[in-house]
Amino acid sequence: MRVLGVVLVVAGLIALLAGGFSFTRRREVARVGPITASVKETQSYPAARWAGGALLLVGIGLVVAGGRKRA
Repeated sequence: MRVLGVVLVVAGLIALLAGGFSFTRRREVARVGPITASVKETQSYPAARWAGGALLLVGIGLVVAGGRKRA
């Protein structure tokens, strides 16, 4: 439970600080014999602030709950 909590805390912080992530990929659009044409596409995925906050709070809850000793 603690490991999952730490992962969620890190993901929440990244979502809050970065606001999302983007990446570039190369896609082949045409091929004629040995000649190919490709395009670079940039895709971005924004992260909602409320989702980052929710991940952070749930992660902290799991870390705290996982750290408690059972009686």
